[in-house]
Amino acid sequence: MVKFGNFLFHYRNILFPVFYLMLFIPSPLIFDDYRIPLIAGLIVALLGQITRVATIGLKYIIRGGKDRQVYAEDLVTGGLFQHTRNPLYVGNVLILAGLGIMSNSLFFNVVMTPLFIFFYQAIIRAEENFLRNKFGAAFDQFCAETNRWIPRLKGIGKTMRSMEFKWSRVVVKEYTTTYIWVSGATLVLLNTFYKMEDSTLFDTYRPMLLILLALWLALYLFARYLKKSNILKPD
Repeated sequence: MVKFGNFLFHYRNILFPVFYLMLFIPSPLIFDDYRIPLIAGLIVALLGQITRVATIGLKYIIRGGKDRQVYAEDLVTGGLFQHTRNPLYVGNVLILAGLGIMSNSLFFNVVMTPLFIFFYQAIIRAEENFLRNKFGAAFDQFCAETNRWIPRLKGIGKTMRSMEFKWSRVVVKEYTTTYIWVSGATLVLLNTFYKMEDSTLFDTYRPMLLILLALWLALYLFARYLKKSNILKPD
C-alpha cells in the first residue's frame, strides 16, 4: 500500500481532472427527479470546500511534497489538524463525492467515488509512513489522539476562535482547486439539462451557465494575477 501510495502521490495532481472526466460517462441514473441529486450533491461539495477553506485559512500545512515525493518540514497539529489528520483530503473527497451525487450517475457513485477514496487512503498511508519515520513518537501520539478521516467535532468552535483566519492565504493557495470543481459542477448542470428529454430547461439555462463558466475563468485568472504579482501574499 505504501509503494502504491508513493506512486499515486507522484501523480496526485492529475487525479482530480481524470476523475472529473468520468462524471460524463453515460450511466444509469439513480434518481428520477434531477433536483434531488443536484441539491444534495452541491451541499456535500460545498461542505468539502468549506473544510478546505477552514484548513488553509487557519493553519496551512507545508507538506505539498518535494520533487513529487512525500515530504514534510514540520509535524502540523494545529488548526483543523487537531480534529482530523487529513482535513484537506477530507475536503477533496467531499467535493468529488458531491459532484458524483450531482451527476446522478450510478457508475460514478458506485465505482469512481469508492476508487477515489481508496487512492487517497493509499496516499495517506505513504505520507504516514514518511511522517512516522521522521517524527517517531510525536507522530504516533498525534495518531492516537486524532482520527485519520472522521473529524472530531468537539472543540472545533474553540479552534476556529483561537486562531487568526487569513483570507489572503486562502485565495493564493485555493483558487485552482475552487476553479476546477466549481467549473465541473457548472458543466454537470449543463450536461444534466442537455440529457433531459424536455429541452426547455437546457435552452433556458444554457446562456446563464455559459456565462458562469466565463465568470469562473475570469475569477481564476484574477486570483492567479494576484498571486503571481505578489499583490496578495499567503502569510
